Amino acid sequence: MQVIGVGLRGETSPQVAEFCDVFRYFRLGRLNGVIRFFQQHGVQEVSWAGWVRKERLFGPWRLLKILPDWRMIRLYFFRVRNRQDHTLLGALADEFESEGLHVTHSAKHCPDLLAQEGILTRRRPSKAELEDIRFGWKIAKRLADLDVGQSVVVREKSTVAVEGIEGTDRNIRRAGEYLKGRGFTVVKLAKEGHDMRFDIPAIGPQTIDAMKEAGGAVLAIEAGKTLILEREEMIAKADRYGVSVVAFTEPPIERG
Repeated sequence: MQVIGVGLRGETSPQVAEFCDVFRYFRLGRLNGVIRFFQQHGVQEVSWAGWVRKERLFGPWRLLKILPDWRMIRLYFFRVRNRQDHTLLGALADEFESEGLHVTHSAKHCPDLLAQEGILTRRRPSKAELEDIRFGWKIAKRLADLDVGQSVVVREKSTVAVEGIEGTDRNIRRAGEYLKGRGFTVVKLAKEGHDMRFDIPAIGPQTIDAMKEAGGAVLAIEAGKTLILEREEMIAKADRYGVSVVAFTEPPIERG
């Protein structure tokens, strides 16, 4: 089986090409070109990974920088009812499917990357931190359901920062600016009924670097719905920095 890969120019690491038999870069707006490239190579199933910095869609001279083809212009300006992440990605998936390219579960070929339930690091959350996880879980789930963002930062059962267009790592660093190194808890979740074909919440060593830099103490994620990238390095860093990483399918139960 061959691996045919496509990367977005300015977004995808060149290292991805090392794992592909055939690889080509495209500009963000060249939707029709990507589809035709896959068809030329006999691709029938595609899987998406990573994310696009959404601020690129709102910058000055965006059309000249993105250079969208007619297919992308039609989708972005005429077909979608709004431009939230799940709306856009769902519409893109429909375009691929309409051309015989089945968009499959992002972790279908790497299920071991999905977080398993449990305490993933040496340090366990304290009782107060578990309370913050329970508090933040409801907020994070509500935000994810509204397609606002995937993470919320909590300290002493108070919302400190919520993720928007900037992404999780920058949300963590922003919280650190407010709290000046005092410990806090980050809860990162998928929306209810999350379409696992795209935009699966992910953490990795860079997330732990952000936690260390900002003074974060606990990172709570959703088991079975979160990708852990470079797991061994991430856990080693978390243990070295004293950060607790936990995965739950439901918020932790309050115990007397």
